Order: sequence, then C-alpha cells, then structure tokens
Amino acid sequence: MGYNSEFRRSIDNREDFWSEQAKHISWIREPEIIWRPIENGHGEWFADGMLNTCDVALDANIRAGRGDQKALIYDSPVTNSQQSFTYNELRDQVALFAGALQAKGIEKGDRVIIYMPMIPQAAIAMLACARLGAIHSVVFGGFAAHELAVRIEDATPKAVITASCGIEINRVIEYKPLVDKAIEQSRHKPECCVVYARPQAKATLQAGRDYDWDTLMAEATPADPVPVRSTDPLYILYTSGTTGKPKGVVRDNGGHAVALNYSMKLVYDAKPGDVYWAASDVGWVVGHSYIVYAPLFAGCTTILYEGKPVKTPDAGAFWRVIQDHKVNILFTAPTAFRAVRKEDPEADQLQRYDVSSLKRIFLAGERLDPPTYEWLKEHTGLPILDHWWQTETGWAICCNPVGIEMMNTKPGSATVPSPGYNVQVVDSQGNQVAPGEQGQIAVKLPLPPGCLTTVWEDDGRFWNSYLAPIPDFYSSGDGGYVDEDGYVFIMGRTDDVINVAGHRLSTGEMEEVVASHPAIAECCVVGVHDNLKGQIPVGLVLIKDGATIDQDELEEELVEMVRDKIGAIACFRRAIVVDRLPKTRSGKILRRIIRQIADGEEYSVPSTIDDPAILEEISEKLTG
Repeated sequence: MGYNSEFRRSIDNREDFWSEQAKHISWIREPEIIWRPIENGHGEWFADGMLNTCDVALDANIRAGRGDQKALIYDSPVTNSQQSFTYNELRDQVALFAGALQAKGIEKGDRVIIYMPMIPQAAIAMLACARLGAIHSVVFGGFAAHELAVRIEDATPKAVITASCGIEINRVIEYKPLVDKAIEQSRHKPECCVVYARPQAKATLQAGRDYDWDTLMAEATPADPVPVRSTDPLYILYTSGTTGKPKGVVRDNGGHAVALNYSMKLVYDAKPGDVYWAASDVGWVVGHSYIVYAPLFAGCTTILYEGKPVKTPDAGAFWRVIQDHKVNILFTAPTAFRAVRKEDPEADQLQRYDVSSLKRIFLAGERLDPPTYEWLKEHTGLPILDHWWQTETGWAICCNPVGIEMMNTKPGSATVPSPGYNVQVVDSQGNQVAPGEQGQIAVKLPLPPGCLTTVWEDDGRFWNSYLAPIPDFYSSGDGGYVDEDGYVFIMGRTDDVINVAGHRLSTGEMEEVVASHPAIAECCVVGVHDNLKGQIPVGLVLIKDGATIDQDELEEELVEMVRDKIGAIACFRRAIVVDRLPKTRSGKILRRIIRQIADGEEYSVPSTIDDPAILEEISEKLTG
C-alpha cells in the first residue's frame, strides 16, 4: 500500500485506521471506543482502553523475548563515560525507582517535576512515573530558577527529582541551588525532593524534604505497572506561550503510545533491534518522544547522549557516536549540523569514522535550510529527511513517509502530511488558499492520536490558543504554503514565538524581563535570522528621560537579566538603544518590519505607520 492510499484511509476511515494501529501495542484492556467526540471536532482516542505506558515500553518487550537486547546506551563525552542497559536491566531499575517514589507517597495522578541533566536517571525517572500512573513534567536543566518556579506553581507537583549538577563544556552547573531557589519562589511547596548525587558537585540536602537517590533505591521494593485509562495524562510539557506564561501541553497515555509506535515505522522506518539516536534533550518534546518513549515502544535501542555536536571534543563527535554504537537512524536539529559544518566545512572529521551503519538522517525542530541539506547530502551520501512537528503534536505533522514509500525530497520542504493529519493552508477565515499561495498552516479537526488533549488546568486557554482562531481547525501558529505536488513548506511563526536552535521561546516573555529594568521606558524583542541557530532575539530599547547609564553597561545588565529569568538558552546577547520604535497610528509596534529590516529583506511601508522616517533610523541601528 502506497502513501496516498494510506493517507486517504486515515482521513476517510479514521476509526478503522487507528483501530488497526492500536493492535500493535500491548493493552491491559483493548479499546472498543476508538474515537469519542467531545465538542467542535475535539475528542478522545481509545476512550475505554486501559494500559500502562511503562509496560508498553519495557515489560512488553521482555514478554516479546527482547529482555537481553540493549534498550538504552548512555554516552557522555563530558564525563568520558558510557553505560548500557538491557531491557531487563532498565525495567528493573525503573521498577525499583517507582517503588522508591511509591514509598514517598507518589501515586496515580500525582505530578512529579523532573529537572535533570542528560543521564540515565532522567529516563528512569520518567518511566518510573509512568509506571505508577503519576504525571511527570520534565523541565530542561538549563532553565533558570524563575522558570522552574513558574512550572512548579502551575503543575503543583508532590515531588521534584533532580541531580546535584549538570555538565556543560568546561563548566559544572549546580542544580540543587536552582531547585531550592525555585521552591522558595513558588507558592506551591513540593513534599519531597529526590537528588541524584554526581561526583562533580555535592548537593546539600534539607532534612525532612530532600532524599538521596541511591539511599532510596537501596531501601526500595520494585513496583508493578499501575493500569491507567487511555485518556489519563502521561505528562505535562511546558511550551512558550505568547503571553509569557508557559502552556502546559498535556499528553494522554493511549493515543501517545499508539501514535508514537506508528510514527517509528511511518517516519523513520525503524525496526526492533535498530539503534536509534535522537540527539536532543529530555527537556524538549523530541527527548520525550524519541529518546525515551517511541524507540522503546518499537523495540529499538535508544541512545542518550550527554554532549554537544562540537567541542565535546570536536566536530567529529556525532560521527564518533555513530561508529561506536553502530547507529542506524539519527535525528537531530539543523542547528547541530550547522555547528558541525561551521567548524568542519569540508567534513574532514567524517573521514575518520566508520559510519556505514547509518541508514538515514532526519532533521526537525526548525526549518532545514537548503545549504545545510545540500552539505549533509553531499558529504554523507545518505537520505537527508526533513520533517515538521511541534511540542503540541508530539510527532510529525509532515514527513517523508519512508516506512511506506520513499518520496522525492525538495530542499526547504517537510514533504507531505503524515497520515492522520489533514493539513491545509488557509486564510484567517479558514478558507483554503491556492497552491503556492502563503497562508496559515492548519490541521482540519479532529487531530490524530498523540497530540495534546488540553492545556494543564486551563481548557479555556487550550481552546483559545489552538482551536478558536480558525474554526474547525487546529491552528499551528506557523505560516507557509503547499505547492502543486502537495509538498508542504513551513516559512516560520505567525506569532511572537521564535525558534532558537530548535527551542521555542517567547519574545513577549523576554520583553517583560527587559522592560523591568529601571532605566527602560519601552522595548521590543524580535527574532532575527542567525546562520547557526536559525533565529536569535534582539532587543530595541528606549531609555527613560533623565536616566544616565552607559549603553554597553545597559546591554550587559539586560543580557544578565534575561539569562537569570529565562536562561542562557534564550541566547539574548544584543540590546540596541533607539530614540523611538516604529508603530502604527494606533500604537502597535511593527515587529514584523523590524525583523525584515534586521534580516535584510524587502518590506512594504504600511499606510498605518505613524512616521515612515523612523524606519531609516532603525535600519541604521540594526545594520550599522
């Protein structure tokens, strides 16, 4: 069966299609209600099914005879160490840590925040929560205490799981002081904090609240998988919102397992026993979907890598991992290979390693620029496959469906909609536009399994953010077009969320931080093109009358404030003092034009602009 027939079946006979896919995972009680509508095209998948996600990931593979196969390989160039776990060994560690959490009162429905570096204990903690039916929320270890506090306050976790430190290139970041500061800032106070001690830093434990990971494990009794409903939440993952307050994307158990298992075949053509490497972080959706869950659902060996594409130790780092572990499938962000290409433009490092095990390379998280695509294709000779998805969807909205039919690639295109996603390009009223014409990328409801079911504790925000903007559609917030052949081209965000090295960050939130400086009268932050990271934020600021501060000093202070409130991941390094901001007569800042000026693009001066002359002044500041 080819792509076109599979896609049509997924849209025209969706219940039969997804009922068939559901048979490929292990259920405690198989669903009979495949789709239950709720309201206006939104609903629930596999509503009466019962399962346990950890059981699907680990125990089911052991029952299938894969107990002695490697499940997880940990490769850490920053600590010069490696470790591997078979399915039996990983299941035993997860069951034991689940028992340790259970002994501390964690049970089905409780929330647990995980603030961990890229170590096996991060994946073990996630799977242990799933084993108990507890809802985990992983917060990227690079986020500042304030960002962690916001998430603690929103998710109200019973426990926080962390490590004594994370390790970056040539520096150790102590995590425990950040966790302590976040708990102090949050109105919600978790009952306990579990700390995994790493030799690079010692954590101070607070009596009565903090517990050592190894001590709890030594006292624990293994826990069995707890049955949960398909529709019960598996995890909350926070993504940037335009208001500055992050949105807690809620993923269910049943739809998630079915969709991710299907995606491993459809998108990656992965088979049991394949070595699959998603070079990302468990703090991001890629790490959830394709480091921890999907590869294990599919019976693969997954790689958890604590390092960078360059400088750990050099631009050959990825090729070394592929050689050492005989990686078959690699998935990362274009930023990673832009960094490799910058340091090794002729791919000399590639010649040092045997990467013959690698079958194909997948890229997502941001737009795959044609030069990076061509460089990879030229030097590896492998299929280079772009695909497009979001934190909210959890798996690819568009892909080259290699597990069904390898299609011709087009540089700059994520190829075609994945089965289950009725992708359309529409105007603001929801009317489909002509091929080649740009508009909003939207998905006709209902969404397929595996996508977000709501925003944590805020159904209204879920509807207003995703379903209300374009009636009968899921609004992706991305713009683009579909060509005559049905290929989808994503051109960028239509809101103020920017994509920095594959990480979605709110410029609105950065503006709040910048505006809080006592010398700032007004500001705006826009995302401008960057050859390495895709986009980086740049601030334009107006100084208050009478304020006396050196511009370099002000910039340093603003950079430090953004780093402290949001984290180094924001890459906010430039703040330009201006006399005024370009606005419409109604007072709206013309952010899009500022971005076009910064990127050297042509732009049209809108008739609503208050003073056209200001654009020349802004241009001088941005490009001078």
